[in-house]
Amino acid sequence: MPEIPSASSPLSRRSFVRNSGIAAGAASVSFPHIVSAQGNKSPLKLGLIGCGGRGRGAAHQALTADKDVTLTSVADVFERQADGAINNLRKRHPDQVGMPDRLIGLDAYKKVIEGSDVVILTTPPGFRPMMLREAIQAGKHVFCEKPVAVDAPGVRSVLESAKMAKEKKLTLVCGFCWRYQNARRALFQKIHDGAIGDVTSMFATYYTGPVKPMPSAERRPAGTSDVAWQVQNWYNFGWLSGDSLAEQAVHSVDKIGWATGDIDPISAVATGGRQIPAQGGNIYDHFHVVYEYPNNVRCHLGSRQQSGCHGENHDYINGTAGTALIKRGQCVIQGKENWRAGGDLNNDMYQTEHDEMYASIRKGEAKNDGEWMAHSTMLAILGRMAAYTGQQIKWEDALNSKHDLAPDDLGWDDDFDPGGLALPGKTKFI
Repeated sequence: MPEIPSASSPLSRRSFVRNSGIAAGAASVSFPHIVSAQGNKSPLKLGLIGCGGRGRGAAHQALTADKDVTLTSVADVFERQADGAINNLRKRHPDQVGMPDRLIGLDAYKKVIEGSDVVILTTPPGFRPMMLREAIQAGKHVFCEKPVAVDAPGVRSVLESAKMAKEKKLTLVCGFCWRYQNARRALFQKIHDGAIGDVTSMFATYYTGPVKPMPSAERRPAGTSDVAWQVQNWYNFGWLSGDSLAEQAVHSVDKIGWATGDIDPISAVATGGRQIPAQGGNIYDHFHVVYEYPNNVRCHLGSRQQSGCHGENHDYINGTAGTALIKRGQCVIQGKENWRAGGDLNNDMYQTEHDEMYASIRKGEAKNDGEWMAHSTMLAILGRMAAYTGQQIKWEDALNSKHDLAPDDLGWDDDFDPGGLALPGKTKFI
């Protein structure tokens, strides 16, 4: 089990205070030299914030995409994760990873942002709006994993940051990886070009096993605070992950957004709950959401995270003149002209995200995923709101919700009760 650090500074998702300890493993951090509005031919300094598996993967892809990028700093609240990321990346990219600054602490991300040209944000999602805002304000290019927020206030913050990035001509790329997969790009382009007529309905499935099961209570080390324990097991707490719908099934929700042209739905109704008991945590293990769109179009999302059950991650799209199917590696259209994606459209979508990101930086042609990444995240949050409350929730009401899932100034050693499972019909929309 990873060790729990005894950090003392407040753990705020939007305004970390500055008094927590930061341990630097190498040279002091220098200020960046980047000029975002022009093509950049200079060596780029890469900073990694959040050193888990997704962070290591994203950093590897960034270093692969551009050989004139060096990893200069990493930040995490767990020393073991920071060390593991450095060692892993140094083995894979010895010429681009020397002795990066190793920054440990709740506000370590600030130093990474300060000393980088490009920043990777792969912390638990609850912290992303705050970190994204700081990075964009500091004039940095950003790769931001999905989802980009866990509540409506966070989504509104991300939309403001995305607008700021556009004004500053900064590249902002999101981890909604399927939008970088060439076969799916080709399929959705054909849909938008009318290959199946007007979209009339969609059913997206995300049936899988548990992602990060909550450990039993007896595995919690003595003296570990609520906040420290929840951060270590972040996936199981809504204020950190946004629940399984927003953190994982959001990929399928994003494809609903993609199919409908990223327009706003009218409303959503949903069911959900938890059938497999878990000690601690407050997330559901299944959802079914129905999104209502104009012209009587309804799109369904079914998700489940339970062991020993049927697994499926498919998309069934119906139109007035045909159908489209995404099933495992298949992308098929039956309509005015039948079409199937060929093997030449198979690509590493995770690598393509970073290839296109660094190409945009080098050309000085800022790429900005900000609006649709926030929109897809909000779609998932809307579905969660509808399931939690048991009510039909309108899009405008959801987007303007004041429900902030956690206080802004939690301390690492604090007690914090995030609440139990939501109870449809009793849990109120805020």
